[in-house]
Amino acid sequence: AVAPPTIAALAGLAVLVADLFLPEHRKHLLGWGAIAGLALAALALLPLLDGDRSTFCLTTGAHACSYTADTFALVIQFLVLGGALLTGLLSFSALDDLKLPAGEFWFLLLSSAAGAALLPASRDLATLVIALEVASLPAFALVGLRRGDRLSSEAALKFFLSSVTATAVMLLGVSFVYAATGSLHLTRIADALTHVDPRLDTLAQAGVVLTLVGFAFKTAAVPFHFWVPDTYVGAPVPVAAYLSVVGKAVGFSGLILVTVLAFPSYADVWGPAVAVLAALTMTAGNAAALRQRPERAFSAVRLLAWSSVAQAGYLLVPIAAAGYADSAEDASRAIGSTVAYALMYAAVNLGAFAVAALVARTSPANRLTDYRGLYAARPAAALALGFFLLCLAGLPPGVIGLFAKVTVFSAAVDAGLGWLAVVMALNVVVALYYYLQWTAVLFRAPEPAAGAEPAPADAA
Repeated sequence: AVAPPTIAALAGLAVLVADLFLPEHRKHLLGWGAIAGLALAALALLPLLDGDRSTFCLTTGAHACSYTADTFALVIQFLVLGGALLTGLLSFSALDDLKLPAGEFWFLLLSSAAGAALLPASRDLATLVIALEVASLPAFALVGLRRGDRLSSEAALKFFLSSVTATAVMLLGVSFVYAATGSLHLTRIADALTHVDPRLDTLAQAGVVLTLVGFAFKTAAVPFHFWVPDTYVGAPVPVAAYLSVVGKAVGFSGLILVTVLAFPSYADVWGPAVAVLAALTMTAGNAAALRQRPERAFSAVRLLAWSSVAQAGYLLVPIAAAGYADSAEDASRAIGSTVAYALMYAAVNLGAFAVAALVARTSPANRLTDYRGLYAARPAAALALGFFLLCLAGLPPGVIGLFAKVTVFSAAVDAGLGWLAVVMALNVVVALYYYLQWTAVLFRAPEPAAGAEPAPADAA
């Protein structure tokens, strides 16, 4: 049951030790070793498909386990390990171009992936917090790995300070929940909260809200989103892609576990809170994306960063809907919508960042204006980016994006959240502007070179 995160962790240790002995001209072998470790960890999911497996279970009292490899955990682990694998493949050229230390990079990537793979299978609050930190701490170092780069150092510091603050608040919430229930296992917390002592009810409510703060930060939900654009700009592009996909998967899986499994009896507290967060997040993300100036340095990465904030708002909608569900089956169906949307978003966003990484090799400033005429220079890259942007917008031929948005929209309507469905529909229309604007730039004629002589007809 614990094979996938364990294999990723062992591969990270193996890479770290091998880095001590390999000469400089053979450092590229570390990358292929890391890729092999991630592929092996993903393959270890196959034997687990035959049914739920649990381990680290209590031997006395009520049955409760700290680790469960159920369908939800396996799907998120596949997303995490697949995202880390694609990030690794994108990183080979970045390591050479930016002169990053290979051994440290691959060790940090594998360590973060191991923590991210552990989190969706965690079934007690202590393991959840540890998995969250194991996934996050190496990510801070990955963002700041460009030594001597001011942007990189500033991004890592902002990311670190914001994350530590959110984690401290979350730990305070966990301590409140433990004080009110006497347990850290999610299923036992759910039982205890149904008959909590009236004198501890306010403490339990505060614990529920504060525990959600840490996961809201990881999902980049408003108002915990300010670190996103600067962190994505300061990080190497493959690392920004990793944070946008794997970091979000970690946050959303943790948020789902604590709300649906641990706090179902307090759905009247977290349901409306998550619904308001969803509306604010998608609106703030789209509003900021509209304000990006095409000629500004790193405007392409900033646009993807704000787009990821808006997409986080869409991902929060089914979780809010689960808070209004009449039965556990309806809640499971709503959570399935979030997982389906997350899978679509992961594949499409990684593809968009892959093209951004390709363009960054020739245009390090990565402005939106640098993409003008991309179809004339690199037709395959332009067509791929155009398809990914249309998927994010939810337009044909990106049918996968349209299907995912309809699934999330129907989850809100079924839960009676008509106002949230209207807010989402308006935001989807607003987002069309900047997605289509970027797509149109790809197929425009390239700008004439500076100082080029005008053609005779033009001169006339």
